[in-house]
Amino acid sequence: MGTTNTRLWVVNDGSIVERISEQVGLRDAARERNKSLVRDALRALIAAARTMATQRNLQAECVLAAGMLTSPLGLCEVPHIPAPAGERELVQSLHKFTDGEVTDLPIYLVPGIRTGALAPSLEDLDQTDLLRGEETVIVGLLQTQILPPGATLLNLGSHWKAIRIDEQFRIASSYTTLSGELIHALQAQTVLASALPQGRFDELDLEWLERGRRFQNSSGMGRSLFSVRLLEQIYHVGPLALSSFLLGAIVESDLRSMEKAKHLKEPIVITGGGAAARAWQSILQTTGRTSKLCDSEIVEQAFVQGLVRLLNLRTTQHLR
Repeated sequence: MGTTNTRLWVVNDGSIVERISEQVGLRDAARERNKSLVRDALRALIAAARTMATQRNLQAECVLAAGMLTSPLGLCEVPHIPAPAGERELVQSLHKFTDGEVTDLPIYLVPGIRTGALAPSLEDLDQTDLLRGEETVIVGLLQTQILPPGATLLNLGSHWKAIRIDEQFRIASSYTTLSGELIHALQAQTVLASALPQGRFDELDLEWLERGRRFQNSSGMGRSLFSVRLLEQIYHVGPLALSSFLLGAIVESDLRSMEKAKHLKEPIVITGGGAAARAWQSILQTTGRTSKLCDSEIVEQAFVQGLVRLLNLRTTQHLR
């Protein structure tokens, strides 16, 4: 369960045999200040998944989960573990518990990872960060060698994250912006709603992407955002150009802050689909950096493989 969506899989021998998704997430619980929404959604989804398993003559053993379910608004708060952290630290911190309101199965939760000092001062704010869920994807991507040690994972979801991997296959640090949610809010809650395509931006106009990037550099974020309105109302620019201009401004802003924080070490692997991923790849190329796009199917497989691997390692360690 993430900020906006919940995805659940039935997994047999490490392979996905069924999948369920629903547009419900922690944002709904936060907006309505109602944590029971999380349990209600999970209870229904897990019950549906168990029915699917039974139809395949499979018996569910446990629930494996990672991401925002481990946050204060989620199913059970699990403290972040400090970076650098890899498989060993994640396995040692797997949290097992039960919740009869959700399921009678045992539940294993993967902790998130925290970057920065354990007792940070305000001067440490720029070096402080949190992630939940991406650590599990990274375990899977490292296993399949899609993500090599020493690389950066650029994950583009509700939050945009640059996550650095060290040479020991551990998450060394992360750097997060709210840009995915910012785009959603601009589409739904501001005067730009009439100008922008709804849903995920899937198409990209490279010329307008570059215009947005240049405008951000000269005029700043606030003016760039309002200029989308001006381009629609006065210049009668179409939705594709406007969304590309907006992406250019937002990507450029995040790129500069991530560069300043030294969080874009090559090679760079980009997860997240649509125009945002292609916008990042295009702008990175203009700075002399190469990057690789991972489609949603690869990310899904990596997440599931990461969950299964962490549980298997825990079981192996307990048998020794």
